[in-house]
Amino acid sequence: AAGPAADRLGRRLGIILSATIFAVGSIASAYAGSPLTLVASRLLLGLAVGAVTQVIPVYIAELAPAARRGSMVVLFQLAIVGGILASTIVGWWLGGSGNWRLMFALGVVPAAVLLASMPFLPESPRYFVLKDRLAEAFAILRDVRGSEAEAAAELEAILAQPREDGSWALLFSPKIRPALIAGMGVAMFSQITGTNATIYYAPTILASAGFGAGAALATQLAIGVTIVIATIIGLSVVDRWGRRTLMLRFLPVAAISLVLLSVSFIGGNPTGAARYTAAAGLFGYEIFNIGSISVAIWLVGAEVFPLAIRGKGMSMVALSHWLFDLIVSLTTLTLVAKLGTAGAFGLFALINAAAWLFVWRAVPETKGRSLEEIEASLNEGRFARH
Repeated sequence: AAGPAADRLGRRLGIILSATIFAVGSIASAYAGSPLTLVASRLLLGLAVGAVTQVIPVYIAELAPAARRGSMVVLFQLAIVGGILASTIVGWWLGGSGNWRLMFALGVVPAAVLLASMPFLPESPRYFVLKDRLAEAFAILRDVRGSEAEAAAELEAILAQPREDGSWALLFSPKIRPALIAGMGVAMFSQITGTNATIYYAPTILASAGFGAGAALATQLAIGVTIVIATIIGLSVVDRWGRRTLMLRFLPVAAISLVLLSVSFIGGNPTGAARYTAAAGLFGYEIFNIGSISVAIWLVGAEVFPLAIRGKGMSMVALSHWLFDLIVSLTTLTLVAKLGTAGAFGLFALINAAAWLFVWRAVPETKGRSLEEIEASLNEGRFARH
């Protein structure tokens, strides 16, 4: 609901409300007096996470210049994986003390930083256009572009697109369907290719590979560093290569890495050199999967929908992402139990190959194109032409 709410109330207010929920949820978790209160507080934090994934990528995309929009939106994903790494470090730091309340309370810090910074940041100019506040939209464009002529040209391009009602019916109409398939499909494949399964269960995988529980936990920190590096790699090339090209180049290597991981477990837990093959497969997968399709999740979603339904479209992208994240998290260990470790990661390798085919068929290249050019391609029926 955060995406549609941001269409009504504004991107900035949506971010402020989300950060407030983060802060309240963190404090409530830290001071929870019962398991039920703790669960309720964690659910509140989950709502905040879902909200920011709908609002922040759109806010950045609508402010960023087309030539740098990719890397600027991917900064949001970098913040996510940086948070995973930070939480791993905090868990190590506080794990021995049993001070879980402080662990939860520290979540207030990023929320407070976000809240403190928002008064100094502009509203999205495209939101102001949506609300017919054209003078304010022009003023923001002039400030962020540094040129009245450039601001006027961009505002003219925004206004040139047809004004539509912004209904849910429009979102699910045949005209918008290619964008919905692209956005929700990338979000789905980002999860069912095994990204979070390997992050969540990396210590278990490596313990099975014979590295020992202590080494496997240390490897969780290494995984955190790896996914940050992978995201930085993707961020550095996404505006030069393009979103589609990045995924098409990296996903085959991710699939091969999973084949290595799968093969190392054939016949049981790996021993000898196979242990290092398993580790290489795991870390190679993290680099090439997270450095491509995870980099593209929020970026593609924020780019492909028309202004009138961008919030609604992004809410569907977030729904796809978090729904399949939940499904994969709940089923991975069962999958391993049924198919064996080799079979499970062999299946994930095949799904990475399927993701490559999906991107090749359904995801357009948006590199260097304005949001209005992407919207025009939908209106003219040439969205997915390559």
